[in-house]
Amino acid sequence: MEKQKELFGHPIGLYILFLTEMWERFSYYGMRAILVLYLVAKTSDLNAGLGWTEGEAYALYGWYTMFVYVASIPGGIIADKYLGQKKSVMLGGWLLVAGHGILAIEQMWAFYTGLILIVAGVGCLKPNISTMVGGLYANGDRRKDMGFYIFYMGINLGAAISALAVGYVGETYGWHYGFGMAGVGMALGQMVYLYGQKYLTHVGDLAVVEKTSGEPQQNLFLDIFKKKNSLFSTLAVLALGLVVFTTSSWQYGLLIMGLSFAVGVAMVMYNECNAIEKDRMKVVFLSFLIIIVFWGAFEQAGGLMNVYADQKTNRMIGLSFLPEVPASWFQSVNAIFILIFATIVGAFWTKWAKAGKEASSIFKMAVGVIIMGSGFFFMTAAALEYQEVGKSAMHWLILAYLFHTIGELCASPVALSFITKLSPERYVAFMMGAYFAATGLGSKVAGILSEASAEAGELTIFTGIAIFCILFGLLVFLIIKPLKRLTHGAEEGVAPTAH
Repeated sequence: MEKQKELFGHPIGLYILFLTEMWERFSYYGMRAILVLYLVAKTSDLNAGLGWTEGEAYALYGWYTMFVYVASIPGGIIADKYLGQKKSVMLGGWLLVAGHGILAIEQMWAFYTGLILIVAGVGCLKPNISTMVGGLYANGDRRKDMGFYIFYMGINLGAAISALAVGYVGETYGWHYGFGMAGVGMALGQMVYLYGQKYLTHVGDLAVVEKTSGEPQQNLFLDIFKKKNSLFSTLAVLALGLVVFTTSSWQYGLLIMGLSFAVGVAMVMYNECNAIEKDRMKVVFLSFLIIIVFWGAFEQAGGLMNVYADQKTNRMIGLSFLPEVPASWFQSVNAIFILIFATIVGAFWTKWAKAGKEASSIFKMAVGVIIMGSGFFFMTAAALEYQEVGKSAMHWLILAYLFHTIGELCASPVALSFITKLSPERYVAFMMGAYFAATGLGSKVAGILSEASAEAGELTIFTGIAIFCILFGLLVFLIIKPLKRLTHGAEEGVAPTAH
């Protein structure tokens, strides 16, 4: 790797990507902070919204956040096959600038067009800019981990600032001004990325792979029809999707039918594995379930908890310049806590492992689910206080977000790394896409749970999430030992040699 210009011991390109991603997250989380509030705000309000029901708003939020993550799969394919990561990030940036800019227009066509462009933009930018950070360092460069740490601090810095700035403007001066401000942030990020191209000349280009005239490339989708278990699994889920499509919901029916092919591909990959790889794949599948459960609970933040902060929380602080805390400001609490506690939690796990205690990735993920789920008991207390006095205190939300953040810091950093370690090398890229898809599916589950609150009530939903997450995490604890045996030392770098 050619010599790069450095600043504070790291390539200057790192800081270009840091600032680009910081502003991209500023735009994304800023818009996310006010999206549901805008949807449910009455059309007769001084700061008029769309006047949707909470159920309608939560449904859209769930679909939107799901597609944001799922779009990373085609975004990665576009980079790998056609544009390279650097050009894909550039394309994603322009799509985001356009999407956020169009959202500033007060028309329904602009609203939906803006959301679609943002989904496409995040899909092109998010997975590829992270890969470019790794490409700045040679294999074995000890600075790489610290480079990623600096980069991820940029993500959370952007998220922390965005909810405060965009949220205040959106709630105080008008929702579309808030959307426009998110667009300005993305434009600044794109300007940084354009300026920094001279520091990224050696990273993110399209890799040219010479085709060999050997055996034909495997087609995972066609292979579904070659084995009984993969075909049966696909048809069973497809049939379920058709039933849902014709009897209750065409949207969820289509989603389940789409998942049927993912199930079939998973079975194809499982069939192609040797004995050790099959054992490891079983743990991967359970890991995906943990991811769905985690994000299904965690993503209440932008939906149900956001509206709860707006409508049922006493946010009065009595300052002359700020009599009431904007509801959207609570969306910055998670990012602020990450900036504060990331190093502390990381140091704890390092000390914990050195003491010879259980510190496997699956254990950390289960701990994360339990801690995050426990945070919803604070929302239970908030709902009880609301029933008693008509408003709940702000500290319940802050405590809930604190536990959610600690849980995230336990589970999220290790999840993707763990899945890539367990996956057969020939399927790693596909599994990375599946990880984003599982995260997106969890986000949709969050939307469904939020929708249910319209009938069941917040108290039932908050308490139910807490109890389920804790029981689910404890169940994973009970099977930790057999799960670790199924990994066959993957976290220690043992190769799958048995057949």
